[in-house]
Amino acid sequence: MKLQLDWSAYENAGMGDAYADIPKQGGDFGKAVAVCIASRQCERDGKGVMCPSFRISQNPLLSPGGRVKLLKSALNADSDSPALFSPELAEAMSLCVSCKGCQRECENAVDMATIKAEYLAQVRKKNGLSLRSRLFANLPKLLNWPLTATLISWRNRSRLISSAGRRLGIAPQMRLPSPQAAFRAAAVTLAGAESRPEVVLFVDTFNRHFHPQAAQAALDLLSAAQYTVFTLSNPAGEQQALCCGRTYFANGMIPEARHQAHQLLAALQPHIEAGRWIIGLEPSCILSLRDEYLKLGLGPNAPKLAERVFLLEEFIAREQTAQRWPLAFTSNGQRLLVHGHCHQKAVGAMKSMRKVLKSVAGLDFELVETSCCGMAGHFGLESEHYAQAQEMAEQALFPALRAEPEAGIIANGFSCQLQIDHGGFGPARHIAELLYAAIAQPPERADEITDRTPLR
Repeated sequence: MKLQLDWSAYENAGMGDAYADIPKQGGDFGKAVAVCIASRQCERDGKGVMCPSFRISQNPLLSPGGRVKLLKSALNADSDSPALFSPELAEAMSLCVSCKGCQRECENAVDMATIKAEYLAQVRKKNGLSLRSRLFANLPKLLNWPLTATLISWRNRSRLISSAGRRLGIAPQMRLPSPQAAFRAAAVTLAGAESRPEVVLFVDTFNRHFHPQAAQAALDLLSAAQYTVFTLSNPAGEQQALCCGRTYFANGMIPEARHQAHQLLAALQPHIEAGRWIIGLEPSCILSLRDEYLKLGLGPNAPKLAERVFLLEEFIAREQTAQRWPLAFTSNGQRLLVHGHCHQKAVGAMKSMRKVLKSVAGLDFELVETSCCGMAGHFGLESEHYAQAQEMAEQALFPALRAEPEAGIIANGFSCQLQIDHGGFGPARHIAELLYAAIAQPPERADEITDRTPLR
């Protein structure tokens, strides 16, 4: 088996332990699978994220531990055995939503999300990739084509076209998100800009094309807080906006993900060397820079990048703790329900969310105790998984929103926002929009708006 990801972090896992039960095939990948100690922690309900598919099915094979059993069996088979591509294992892996809950809640931090990416890469090598997977994986490129927005609009308006989309495996019940005019960076000019601390705002594909208002709010917020904000552009041209490669990674297209990661890392390298912090909005994208990038074999600069990357709320919480954040926030007493993206929960970033929201005077908010919303990237858009996605939402998220119909909703994840809107509860806002609107005394914007040329 030629592995697609870097599993060297597990090279010593289980060595010397007669009970480690390391599979005979798979090398360090097999050792990563074998870190599971079969405690069945992943088969418990209650608080936490792990494991969404087990929670709705109560099927042990649809838990991380169950997937480990199936993977071990496949990796212990003969090297030319088709066990790795068996229908039973394929179903179990397809119902993993890559929530990363097991990374945080499993005693031995089984990394099933990355294990699934390697599995998909191996399946792709043998069987190729479906047209649907290619469409989802290439979404960042497709969104740069004007025709894409038109096709999505036609599909959403026409029941006939949406039903025909079932052949691609896209659930006709789901309304696809409509692209907006893409975010174009223009920073606010304030006096004394040359002496202000400098940061980089990385605008991901989803906020760039679907929620540019969130990206603009983040830019305005950081500018109002007296930071000089750099944004990124691709030397290849504005029509090829830089992307983290997350969509490729999630579909097992590891070489393509690695290519995108190299491009982004090269664009960020001057900023890393200058000591600037990199700030992002979409959890699944920005946290890829701290997690998946360490497994793509990108070289010594990837760990340096990981040390300088923050979600917006993580950065603000950090600056508040250091007493460097100059802005006060105030609210009119509105009630908010806050749903955390699974990856935010997996890295403990909801603590930062709580800290920042608590700094908004008069704000009445509650972090809803939920597992995965069910959308999980494009999982909830897939015809064969639509029902499970809705079941996951009904576990906790939808009942909580249904119980307080007048409350506003905060959700930073694009897929979470899509699921909430599909359930009839939206729109959900990004915390950047809330915070910019809550500045106690918003600064006057300068008459002149200039595009701060980013470092290349």
